Amino acid sequence: MKRPELLGLRGLTTLASPGSGKARLAILIYHRVLPERDPLDPDIPDQASFDWQMGLLAEEFHPVSLLEGVRGLVRGSLPPRAVAITFDDGYRDNYSVALPVLEKWGLPATFFIATDYLHGRWMWNDLITETVRRWPNSRMDLTPMGLGNWSLADDGSRRDARLGLINALRYLPFDDRERNVKALWEMLDVSQEPRLMMAPHEVRALAGAGMEIGAHTRSHPILSNLEPGTAREEIAGSRAALEDLVGGPCRLFAYPNGCPGRDYGAEHVRMVRELGFEAAVSTQWGAAGRRTCPYQLPRFTPWNETPKGFYLGLLRNLLRGTGPVASGASGPAVRGSAEDTRSPGH
Repeated sequence: MKRPELLGLRGLTTLASPGSGKARLAILIYHRVLPERDPLDPDIPDQASFDWQMGLLAEEFHPVSLLEGVRGLVRGSLPPRAVAITFDDGYRDNYSVALPVLEKWGLPATFFIATDYLHGRWMWNDLITETVRRWPNSRMDLTPMGLGNWSLADDGSRRDARLGLINALRYLPFDDRERNVKALWEMLDVSQEPRLMMAPHEVRALAGAGMEIGAHTRSHPILSNLEPGTAREEIAGSRAALEDLVGGPCRLFAYPNGCPGRDYGAEHVRMVRELGFEAAVSTQWGAAGRRTCPYQLPRFTPWNETPKGFYLGLLRNLLRGTGPVASGASGPAVRGSAEDTRSPGH
């Protein structure tokens, strides 16, 4: 279906990603797709928005699986305007909401799973979101905990409180962060009602539908905050659990939070390579090229409400850098980048 508002953009995008040896691979990040918009996190797409985004990709780009894209970069055989779709963490709506849309458009995707959350646990940032959502008063005074005093008078102020608390807790040591989040949740005296993360059988169903399953550590820690042995076990343990779950190899990895030089370092890149993964993704913006380190592939989400804005976001990202360049056996350099703060905690 021709989209009049996109006329002329395909030619520009083909120039930016012409295929073959000069190809660039755009890798998109998603975390969740909701049935309807969430006023506390409006950047999460709803099903209707995700549907037109996937339709645009199917009609205007060349969607490939991430593994196919990585191998195509190495061979110099990618088509023009190649794009891969990825999801992080393992939310249940990946299976219940996103998968039907992907199947509708015939699109492949890769799902990076933090395996410790497959059995009913909530991720810490989701507990923050639900605490702010359910807080019964118009003010949230957490000064005794050193976490500020927040107005919750309307959706905008609740969004500010949610983001402020997530940013305040994100880089605490893992145990300290978990203790603070648990204390906040227990102030509400409510149960964890909905199941947010996938169950094992839903991950198997994704694999059975032809989707790639990748590792995302066991408990989603900031790897740079861990001792080397613990970091390695987090990476290797998630891979072993997923291979046992789906009955096949797990070739791809995503760094939690994913900012190079801040959330992970060169030692973690070496671990991923030594453990036998074929490629790994970060959250550094850009599009991978033939010389990009396969263990630090950049990704991007074009935040926009309109097809033209979405397309232009993809085009601008193709014109960004290609991320760290592959080097020798000692491992590639790790460079920092600005991570999109609109997807906190991931």
